Amino acid sequence: MDRRQKKSRKAIFQAFATLLQTQRYEQITVQDIIDSADISRSTFYAHFETKDMLLKALCSDIFDHIFAGDLCEYHDHGPQLQARLAHILYHLQQQKQQVLGILSCEGSSLFMDYFKERLTALFSLYLADFSQDVPQDFLLNHLVGSFAEAVRWWAGRAMTDTPEKVAEAYMAMLP
Repeated sequence: MDRRQKKSRKAIFQAFATLLQTQRYEQITVQDIIDSADISRSTFYAHFETKDMLLKALCSDIFDHIFAGDLCEYHDHGPQLQARLAHILYHLQQQKQQVLGILSCEGSSLFMDYFKERLTALFSLYLADFSQDVPQDFLLNHLVGSFAEAVRWWAGRAMTDTPEKVAEAYMAMLP
């Protein structure tokens, strides 16, 4: 991607993120994004086929760092899985306005689907730490679903609890 394309993509992301802070996802139109980003319609469609594809790309940008292999140096979260979960929560909290905007609308199912894909890969790394008395796919589904719903619960409380507190509470609920 050349410099001009990167600049356009960045403008689209910034415009979309700004709109999510003031409007519900379903109310935002491609035209709103185009106007806010000060780009042409063809520029938008050169980058994204639909608003949903833009949401997926935004989620990927948010999740790429969050789910990277290394934890940020400045986070000290405790035991390994708990540390990873707190790390995820910290970064979701840093993107609070975008995440709350997405979770409060019809786009939340798309966000949660993308989020669960990433969580599945993460929890797969820790399956050996849990009970072997249940089918592994059942356990993985439980871990992913329950953490995703814990994040939705936390977002519903405007992310007022600390990431460490939420990660610790989640870990306390595990077998």
